[in-house]
Formats: sequence, structure tokens, C-alpha cells
Amino acid sequence: MRHVPPEVPLKIQILCTLGPASMRPEIIRELDARNVDLFRINLSHTPLERVEPAIELIQGCSSTPICLDTEGAQVRCGEVADGVVLEEGSEIELVADRVVGSTASVTLWPATLFEALTVGSLLEIDFDGARLRVTDVAERRARAQVTSTGRMRSNKGVTVAPPPELPALSEKDEAAIELGARHGIADYALSFASNADEVARIRSLAPQGANVIAKIESRVGVRNMDAIIDAADAVLIDRGDLSREVPFELVPYYQKTIIRHANRWNRPVYVATNLLESMVTSRVPTIAESNDIANTLLDGVHGLVLAAETAVGIDPVASVDMVLRGIGAFERSTQIRLEEDELELPAQ
Repeated sequence: MRHVPPEVPLKIQILCTLGPASMRPEIIRELDARNVDLFRINLSHTPLERVEPAIELIQGCSSTPICLDTEGAQVRCGEVADGVVLEEGSEIELVADRVVGSTASVTLWPATLFEALTVGSLLEIDFDGARLRVTDVAERRARAQVTSTGRMRSNKGVTVAPPPELPALSEKDEAAIELGARHGIADYALSFASNADEVARIRSLAPQGANVIAKIESRVGVRNMDAIIDAADAVLIDRGDLSREVPFELVPYYQKTIIRHANRWNRPVYVATNLLESMVTSRVPTIAESNDIANTLLDGVHGLVLAAETAVGIDPVASVDMVLRGIGAFERSTQIRLEEDELELPAQ
């Protein structure tokens, strides 16, 4: 029997990622006072041993629900020393064991990746990082040549071609879901959802009646979007990871298409990545970012997701305030009337 989702909410929701900049009682309370709808713990950036303390801290300061966002089927590099740049023509060792990344070696996980690597496999680290070509493969390690100069930073996503087959949930994901269930968490996000079976898998591990958010952020996820949307309670479009597989200029059109399909299936749909990226280091956004929020709301989304802005930004609360202002402007826009040549705006 198909899972029957809740009715699509009328209120535009704010999903707020907590991290080093915001995982503090005073910040959590300020965000809670602004009625954010969901606090997101990103398991890709949270070691398993820190998941339970994070849950307990949030629940001790706020009644806002928590969402555990899984690592999912993705490849990432491990810890990397500051300022590492890989130069074209150099060689680097890729290992499954934990090392501090340098120009000589770097950790890649999950370790099962090395079973899928072959000579000629291509890797790209982060959005604008180094590109590598595998030249030799051994058990739990490989050698690669740098084919394009670029920086390398800790815990960044790695795109691999041809893509390896990875489990939908890591062992860490499954352990975190078990922790979440013990603490009464009812919201879980599946990263890199590829098909309906993967949605069913996380639902089988989550507490009964849990809300499952399927993240569409890959080509295969887009191809199977209708089945994924049908199986999930809500959908989240992660534009950042999607842009690893889709040309940047096409991402807005993928976004619009996924939103249309989600609305057709009557599922809440959220959009993440770069909504207020400049506010990671600045207290004001760009006009382009304000325009992006407006157009995303006009596309028909039901929620906006703040990631780096609130996890590592200089002022998480100001970022939420800016989103609230954007939502307020969107809600007031229904009062705008165009009469002949005169545009009447609501009073400020």
C-alpha cells in the first residue's frame, strides 16, 4: 500500500541546518523564537559520536523538530590540511585509511569505493577542486594523476566517473537513525535518492509514522523522480550536488521541473544550496540572492533550506531573518494589483 502523505502545508517553511556557528544554546533559542520549522543535522559533517550530544543539546533548548539528513550514496574526502593545492601533472595516493590529506595522499570514503575504481576512473573533488585520473588500483588504495590543478578541502564531495554503486545508507546512517528513534525524532532525509526502493529502505528503519524527505540531487534521481516523489512524504532539491552532474546553467530548469512534478503529486518540496551564500561571510545578501529566493517561492516550493549560511556563517540568525523578510515579501505580493500603468504595492 502506498504511504499516504500529510497535506501540503500552506505556510512557507524554513529548514535550518545547525553546525559550528549555530550549535549553541543561545543561537538555538534565537532561531526557535523565529519559528523555524525544522533543525537539520547533516550527517555528512557530523561524526557519529557527536550525533546524540547534538540531539540532546537541541532538544534541551527548543521544541522545534529535528531532521537527521543522511550521508547517503556519496563519496567524500576526509580531513585535509589547510591550503592544499594539487598541481596538474603531480600524483597522489588515494586511501581508505584515515590520514590528514596533503599533496601526497588523501582519504576517500566509503571504503567500498575502492572496489569500484579502475584504471582510467575520473574523480573531481568539490565543485571547483582538482581533477584526477586513476592510474593504479590496489586493495583499499589507488594512485591517481592530477589532470587539472585545484584545491582540496576537508570533507568535500567527490564525483566519480563512471559512478560506483554505493548503498543508499551508510552504516553510520543506520546507527544515527537508531539514535534518532530513541530520541523521538520523526524526520529523516535520504540523500541521493535514486529510486523508490531506497525510500522504502529508510522508511523501514525509521520509527513508524516518520516523515521521509527524499533528496533529488543526481541524474538518476531526476530520471526516477516520479517514483521517488510518490514513495516519499516530501522532496528536497539539493542544487549543489545536482550541479556536479548537471551543467550549472541547466540547474534552474531542473529545479522548476522537479517542483512541478512534486506539486502534481501533492508533496511538499524544498530547495537547498546557495540561497544566501554571500551571508556565510557577509551580513547582507546580494540582490541576485534575493531574486533567487523570490523566484524559487514563485516556482511553488513549500520550504527553503539554509545550509552553510546557518551552519558555518558569521550570523545564522541574520540569515534566517533575511529569509523571513523574503517570505514576507512573497506573501504580501498577493496584494499587488496592476491597474493600467500603475503598480500599487502594499504599505510597508
